[in-house]
Amino acid sequence: MAEVIVTLEHANIYQGDNLILQDVNITVHKGEFVYLVGKTGSGKSSLLKTLYGDLFLRQGDGQVAGFNLRNVSWKKVPFLRRNLGVVFQDFQLLTDRTVYDNLKFVLRATGWTNQQLIDEKIQDVLDKVGLRSKGFKMPFEMSGGEQQRVDIARALLNSPKLILADEPTGNLDPETSDEIMQLLFYIARDYGTAVIMATHDYRVIQKFPARTVKTERGKVVDNASVV
Repeated sequence: MAEVIVTLEHANIYQGDNLILQDVNITVHKGEFVYLVGKTGSGKSSLLKTLYGDLFLRQGDGQVAGFNLRNVSWKKVPFLRRNLGVVFQDFQLLTDRTVYDNLKFVLRATGWTNQQLIDEKIQDVLDKVGLRSKGFKMPFEMSGGEQQRVDIARALLNSPKLILADEPTGNLDPETSDEIMQLLFYIARDYGTAVIMATHDYRVIQKFPARTVKTERGKVVDNASVV
């Protein structure tokens, strides 16, 4: 049986004092690709924030990449996040430095000190996302698809067990979206990285079918239909 990367059991997810999602039960295994869908305001973002430690789990049980979400304090959140990669819709790259320096900044911030290992890791992740020769470029010199690939490369830096992708195709044209989807599926399949991708892009879901989890009416429905 594949390693369990994410599990939530009877979890109640709150924003402040507001109960957003009730009795959430989800299990995601190593290398699994899962879509997270639902209307705006239905709790998708709250669920993702719980998984990467931005919202603490108060009720129920949860584990992510070996971390017990009920025991995660602010001091432990950075260690949880070193086992995760987060991919954003708007890339969130530092615009005043090159691709290489964007990636180096993250490695330095997470404790890497050996320059040779930093160089090797940056080259490795750029190879994986098809940007081997683009490390010297500034973000504004790149297309939206290339910037999203850099964002994915950044998410891969600490060899995460889980990638949380929040609307990664939201600002991209259909052809570029397809390239990003192929890349994410390749990472899940070839590197055993679990991927949970929040999306409104039903064209992508139909073209690249996978297990779908849906937030609606304060609940989470597994293996949901999106038709």
